Amino acid sequence: MIPVSQPDDAGGRRARLQLEPLGVSLEVAIGSSLEATLAPYGVEFPCGGAGICRGCRVRVIEGALAITPEMEQVFTPAELAAGWRLACRAIVEGPLTLEIAQWSTPVLTDESSFAFEPAAGTGIAIDLGTTTLVVQLLDLKSGAVLAVETALNPQSAHGADVMSRITFALDGGAAALTESIRKTLGTMISALPERDSVETVMIAGNTVMHHLFCGISLEPLARVPFSPVQDGEQVFRPQELGWDLPARVTVRFLPCLGGFVGSDILAGILATGLADSDRLCALIDLGTNGEIVVGNAGRILCASTAAGPAFEGGRIRMGMRAAAGAIAHVAVRNGKMECSVLGDGAPRGVCGSGLVDSAAAGLTLGSILVNGRISGGVRELALKPPVSLIQADIRELQLAKAAVAAGLRILLKRLGAGMHDLHAVYLAGAFGNYLNVDSARRIGLIEAGSSLIKPAGNTSLRGVKMALLRPSLSRTWTAEVRARVEHVPLASDALFEEAFIDCLAFPSASLSETLLHN
Repeated sequence: MIPVSQPDDAGGRRARLQLEPLGVSLEVAIGSSLEATLAPYGVEFPCGGAGICRGCRVRVIEGALAITPEMEQVFTPAELAAGWRLACRAIVEGPLTLEIAQWSTPVLTDESSFAFEPAAGTGIAIDLGTTTLVVQLLDLKSGAVLAVETALNPQSAHGADVMSRITFALDGGAAALTESIRKTLGTMISALPERDSVETVMIAGNTVMHHLFCGISLEPLARVPFSPVQDGEQVFRPQELGWDLPARVTVRFLPCLGGFVGSDILAGILATGLADSDRLCALIDLGTNGEIVVGNAGRILCASTAAGPAFEGGRIRMGMRAAAGAIAHVAVRNGKMECSVLGDGAPRGVCGSGLVDSAAAGLTLGSILVNGRISGGVRELALKPPVSLIQADIRELQLAKAAVAAGLRILLKRLGAGMHDLHAVYLAGAFGNYLNVDSARRIGLIEAGSSLIKPAGNTSLRGVKMALLRPSLSRTWTAEVRARVEHVPLASDALFEEAFIDCLAFPSASLSETLLHN
């Protein structure tokens, strides 16, 4: 854990905080913001601390936190009575024991093997994600993973999605975001063994993470045509970043592909072999920003879609990451929904995979109509008490899935192809790894045949490792693929809006049955 240091109040009074379920204990000054206290511990603030969501909710086990008007807007009287509060609107007034709703989140790493070029020393591969961070130390001679460090991205305190962080950066917070991610990665690297033998550090991330780490202005990404001016490979020395590594080490942040399609997708292309395939393939990363690649050895198109954070539980009333207490899977059995909760404890919310499953189950049971309305005149779709979905949650899912489905349609159309021409659809990232393929097809998120859809794991990390372990290939391959990839700005595509609107509705039962058997 990263230590918290805050000044005392005018009287020097301090209070003891106990943070559960990890058992962290610390002292902070009376009058301290709970948001500032919890942010260094990886607690996210999905709305950027605006007090309009429930993403930063904490439960008071012992002590007291004052109820604010914002809390009265997002919590029911029963929830407030049970001790639930918004961390972004709370001030420490005395000793507290808190349950942190977001903790105990698994982070997807990669232990796969592949061909490499043996070399002396060690190297570090980093997957810099919007939500999670993975740092792996590798033996360059054997290719073996020697150590792994994972953490949550500290920038999440300023919003769960990239657009929230762009807004914060342009409002004067860019330097703070750059400093926080460099410091956190430096702390993770300091926990690795054998640092004296490190020769190279290789990093991949989306375009916003690339710019924030490298200290590049995000202003071009805040306006049409959303084209970064410096998206190429960036090279640093450890001393520039404040990292405890030998001065000889080269730190390379792999280049982006264009717009909001970053080097994590470039690494994914390498990991899946898409650029060398004779058959048409697709790579889809369903994170806080949806990126899509379609192509083969002949031609490659890529695009990003404004899917928003719904697939990671963001903007969902009772949404959360895939942590303990999250409803992660829902199935229909005996005419009812049966929910599976991570950790086998009491349900606290629903994560992205559970959201997709819930909508698919609701469609099957007739609880959700093809237009997305909850049927029967009820205001909520009950999952497992106290967790439920409201109409706005279904709408968020529709917007997210329509953006991805429409983006895939547009890229295929530009290539003169259709869904039937695809040889494989690789789903990258943690969400894609746990997503129920049949549920994704039932709601119209992915319209390809189920046999073609392949969860691919952390392709960003795998691709970074491949570039690190194959240095003679990586530079020429990276330049060649970047030159071959065509970035498609969907916002300016005349057909995208029509395709997006067409994809908003859920497939009818008859169409779904046709899709599910193709």
